[in-house]
Amino acid sequence: MADPEAVTLRVADHIAWITLADVRRRNSLNPTLVDQLASACAQAAQDPDVRVVVLRAEGPIFSAGGDLDSLGEPGRDIREVYRGFQALESLAVPVIAAVHAPVIGAGVNFILACDVVVAARSATFDPRFLDIGIHPGGGHLWRMRQRVGEQGTAALVLCGDVLTAEEAQERGLIWRCVEDAELLDVVGRLAAKVVSRSPEVVRRTKATLRIMRGLTDPKMAAEIEQIAQEWSMRQPAFTEAVARLRERIRGHS
Repeated sequence: MADPEAVTLRVADHIAWITLADVRRRNSLNPTLVDQLASACAQAAQDPDVRVVVLRAEGPIFSAGGDLDSLGEPGRDIREVYRGFQALESLAVPVIAAVHAPVIGAGVNFILACDVVVAARSATFDPRFLDIGIHPGGGHLWRMRQRVGEQGTAALVLCGDVLTAEEAQERGLIWRCVEDAELLDVVGRLAAKVVSRSPEVVRRTKATLRIMRGLTDPKMAAEIEQIAQEWSMRQPAFTEAVARLRERIRGHS
């Protein structure tokens, strides 16, 4: 019997739901899961109907991180492990993570590759790289530092600190911590809000956010935003939104 799919993709109402479903291997970064995740991201990227992606997982562990069997294969290029994260991060549409359970080791890179992370109270975040004598990879330190700062990154990576979902929210690693039963409802509402907006403006705004990562000059940042803002004001979505707003104002006068 063939192994079940390690990653599934379902598109509904302009939302692409990508699910890590390799429960038997605890959604570890084995070659099958990595390849299927990269493929699912490519399909979502090529689908004009997709306006937002939600990453979720099945099983008691969101991801157990590195797959020890594949990591130990002679001659294996370790960079292949990170193809899935890179595919997630490269998506032009917003990516929201719905984290229901513990995230371990390199699995933390999943959430670092997403734009917004919502976690259930049952989730924990434990990078754990150094516990098995391996240096973090895949841009982990850079992305973690963007979220929690240098001291937070040192505490998690060097000192082995583990965060609960509540603590992760307090420190900026995730956006929101919610009750377990509310997780998918909250994520679904965020995704639906993205869908309700102009897809062109959403994509342009995400692209601008990416550019901002490398800027230190506020004047240059403001100029880049201004160019994008003027572009948006020439789009049909702006004209239509202004017309609707004026109509509502007239209706209340």
